[in-house]
Amino acid sequence: MKGGDDDMSAQPIEGWLVAHPPPSHTLLFPLAKAAGYTIDDWLKLPQTGERIELIDGSFVVQGVPASNHAVCAGRLVRVLLDAAPDDIEVAEAVGTLVGEDGLIPDVVIADADVMVSGIRGIRFPDILAVAEVVSPGVGNRKRDHEIKPPKYAAAGIPTFIRVEIEGDGAPWVEVFHLHEGRYELATAAKAGETLTLTQPFPVSFDPAILTGRRRRS
Repeated sequence: MKGGDDDMSAQPIEGWLVAHPPPSHTLLFPLAKAAGYTIDDWLKLPQTGERIELIDGSFVVQGVPASNHAVCAGRLVRVLLDAAPDDIEVAEAVGTLVGEDGLIPDVVIADADVMVSGIRGIRFPDILAVAEVVSPGVGNRKRDHEIKPPKYAAAGIPTFIRVEIEGDGAPWVEVFHLHEGRYELATAAKAGETLTLTQPFPVSFDPAILTGRRRRS
């Protein structure tokens, strides 16, 4: 076909845009406030699939976790669930209210009734323990080593678990218990050793099962 017909085929039918207007822009974050964002702002965020935390009045968007990070968190949940009593639930990426912050630990161990209630943010004393799987990068390490643990401790969460999936001896798991407002190392184990937790319930496992190809017993 000659020019005129080709031009017609490339154009929308007259009136199409009126009948099919483009979607309006949706703000992911409410407009910035001079005093910073609040827990209420955080809880009102749309459920877009991103992992967005509220830290010191600012929204922090975490990138998509690497596949080995996701595998590690999922396996840790299964190990803990297999040992958990019926009144305790274990899940990934549950919103937690920590003082004036809204954090999303990689794994949350909490009261079962609260966890299945559909609430968007849970807090201590319903939270029994949280776990973070450390991702590569200076910012990620600082968040999981320096920023988030003191906030979990200040909120009264009794147990903090940190999993290192890179480096010598990885995967390496450290378990901290709350003592006088601060976390103290209670136990640790690397791949090939046995890690034994006593809180919030007894469970023992080799950290090696958290990464790499699945090992059949």
